[in-house]
Amino acid sequence: MQKQAVIQKFRELFGPSPRVFVAPGRINIIGEHTDYNDGYVLPAAIDKAIYFAVAPNGQDKLCRLFAVDLDESFEFPLDRLAPKIGFWGTYVMGMCNQLQENGYQLKGFDMVFGGDIPLGAGLSSSAALECGVGTALNAIFNLGIEKTDLVKMGQLTEHTFAGVNCGIMDQFASVMGQKDHVIRLDCRDLSYEYFPFELGDYIVVLCDTRVKHELASSEYNTRRKECEAGLEICKKLFRVSSLRDVRMEDLEAHKDKFPETVYRRLHYVVGEVIRVERACEMMKAGDLEGAGRMMYATHYGLSKEYEVSCPELDFLVEQTASDENVIGARMMGGGFGGCTINLVKASYADAFIDKMKKAYKDRFGVDMKAYKTTVQDGCHEES
Repeated sequence: MQKQAVIQKFRELFGPSPRVFVAPGRINIIGEHTDYNDGYVLPAAIDKAIYFAVAPNGQDKLCRLFAVDLDESFEFPLDRLAPKIGFWGTYVMGMCNQLQENGYQLKGFDMVFGGDIPLGAGLSSSAALECGVGTALNAIFNLGIEKTDLVKMGQLTEHTFAGVNCGIMDQFASVMGQKDHVIRLDCRDLSYEYFPFELGDYIVVLCDTRVKHELASSEYNTRRKECEAGLEICKKLFRVSSLRDVRMEDLEAHKDKFPETVYRRLHYVVGEVIRVERACEMMKAGDLEGAGRMMYATHYGLSKEYEVSCPELDFLVEQTASDENVIGARMMGGGFGGCTINLVKASYADAFIDKMKKAYKDRFGVDMKAYKTTVQDGCHEES
């Protein structure tokens, strides 16, 4: 429905023959707060996406945009690109800027886009927007850009135009996703490998707390500093260059060498690197329940050791612990709000959502949102 609405709006505004592209949001199965510690992450592209209808408009510099979901239009010239923090057009201009900075020749274009990625739920709608723009312009102007280069340009769009110093996981998942697979991305060197994520009788359900606590950004910076402080001690003790290389037995044997809080942070990070590797092995072997146990262990670590959860997230995960129809659950994302990700028996999904909504409303007085989702291909052109 959303794709047809985008195409229809393009025809109303600009003419009959756009090319159509899709850019998905993403989930992360496991591997949280590991990216800035040179660890692994395990994301996947999902069926919640942004659709783009695009065509060259014959102009040299003028670009015309329309955002269906916001019912807003915007025009800009390619030789005067200026970011406006908090404005959706910034992501489009930022990607155009990246393409031109890298020597690619653009001309004027018309673009209409809209989608069904829930905003504020931590599913990376901004990465989908910038990567979808890059994918579309790469195709309509025959630029010949490699997918991995589009990923890096998407990340730099966030850094230079949106003012967000993000990692690369979100863009990587949106561009490089593969149906029914997760991507094990090595954040040290950006090497990657696909692992099967065949859910069989299960489905991914996201439960959105609809809260975002003010602690998020300040505590994120604090965690990074705590990890850096711990790494300095590890370098002297273990001769490693990153926390990813620390062995759990070495860390535990030298517990008294670390401040208590720093030790807890490191114990989580080192454990999470191990859990990602184990989860990959389990998925390869078809052991989805084993991967689900790793998710629960990750949530415990995020809540008790890394301390980035919140009462709402802990409550939602606790509600699943004794439910035989749920084999894995954890908070997803940076923390202090956002979603939990749950592996739920497909035949039970609707009842699960109803149960969770009622429990959450009774406890917090807030209407929780929930989304069933599947793992799909990354950015591509639709036929």
